[in-house]
Amino acid sequence: MSIEGTELLKRMRSDAGRLFDAAVKRVDPYEAVKRFVRFSGGRLALHPDGSEQTPLSLESFEHVYVIGGGKASAPMAKALEEILGERISGGLIVVKYGFTEPLKFLEIIEAGHPLPDGKGVEGAGRILEILQGAGEKDLILSLISGGGSALLPLPAGGITLAEKQAVTRMLLDCGATIGEINAVRKHISSSKGGQMARAAFPATTINLMLSDVVGDRLDVIASGPFVPDSSTFQDAWSVIEKYRLKGIPSAVREYLEKGMKGEAQESPKAGDPVFEKVRNFVIGSNILALEAAEREAGKLGYNAVILSSMIEGETREVALVHTAIAKEILATGRPVPAPACVISGGETTVTIRGKGRGGRNQEFCLAAAIDIRDQPLRVIVTSGGTDGNDGPTDAAGAIIDPLTCRRGEESGLRAETHLENNDAYPYLEKTGDLLITGPTKTNVMDVRFVLVR
Repeated sequence: MSIEGTELLKRMRSDAGRLFDAAVKRVDPYEAVKRFVRFSGGRLALHPDGSEQTPLSLESFEHVYVIGGGKASAPMAKALEEILGERISGGLIVVKYGFTEPLKFLEIIEAGHPLPDGKGVEGAGRILEILQGAGEKDLILSLISGGGSALLPLPAGGITLAEKQAVTRMLLDCGATIGEINAVRKHISSSKGGQMARAAFPATTINLMLSDVVGDRLDVIASGPFVPDSSTFQDAWSVIEKYRLKGIPSAVREYLEKGMKGEAQESPKAGDPVFEKVRNFVIGSNILALEAAEREAGKLGYNAVILSSMIEGETREVALVHTAIAKEILATGRPVPAPACVISGGETTVTIRGKGRGGRNQEFCLAAAIDIRDQPLRVIVTSGGTDGNDGPTDAAGAIIDPLTCRRGEESGLRAETHLENNDAYPYLEKTGDLLITGPTKTNVMDVRFVLVR
């Protein structure tokens, strides 16, 4: 092991950290709202893709209410407060614990994520009260971001919070995609799948979203509270059958069965009049973060290429695809010659088989570390959640290199054992490879970098 090799890895690890910071900065929710919303001369103008939509005259509205939910909703609300000030009549934002901001005109409730809690139920219920109280001459400004589905839980029918928590935990552990998880959550909830639009009608609603889902599907972001729902009770039941989930609470099972029989109200679909006065906009997404990382990589001297912002699949398998690309670059210079930076985004899944501690990004990195342990000291692999939290841990992810497994062995740890037990966090903590940023107050899924010199 040469001094030159370890020094190169040190510089590359620093580069990986800079790339992650650049990606997160580009999707700062406060700045996203500031770029998108302009207010001048009593008129509110929206600017998707740099163009200006038909401005709204606030004088034509009796009240302006601001509501929202998600990990990024507090800085979004702070920006909106600075833009509109005392023109805001009131409102409520629900955020994850620790993701708050000081606000002047709006109330904030901190609640549980990824498992919903009683504070989230309280917040969702109070938001629905605001929406139901709004009239035809009122304007609703909605701020929705990733995490909103868990943070705005309002169980439907006779389902209790504990029963909804149990189902959420099963879905998170079985390897279901976010779309599948949300199809179920929409149909055991009174606040998702367009149901907030139903509550707000006939008020005018502007719904601003920071996307944390592959392909920026509007109906999946935070379970689409203001978006027509493309899923049905039958779809929700099909997810439960697909993953052979056992022990579904009887109240949940009975409510879904009622829905499939037409005995419970279905979520509103495309064409429903409740959406006539709703305008939905995505103001931040994963591809924007990747493009910022690509620009930063160029400044650092790397030949950068973005693979995709839509990568899904089992985390360990996706990790091996990325390490295979690193090996190809070392061997043939394809798909891009060294110094190379291969960038990807999206959201993978982990099928829980063990009882360890970690998250999908940490598991990705541990699997990658095992696969590149024999490679030259010219490879770095990074994977991190843009929200700064990977699973139920304080790490965003990790930055690993070919010496990661050696550091683990020197500490008496076996990487394969930790991977099998879904126990990446303590391993990567011991090897000094965790990426810890603290809450970033944004959320546009994950970003990954493979650096080869």
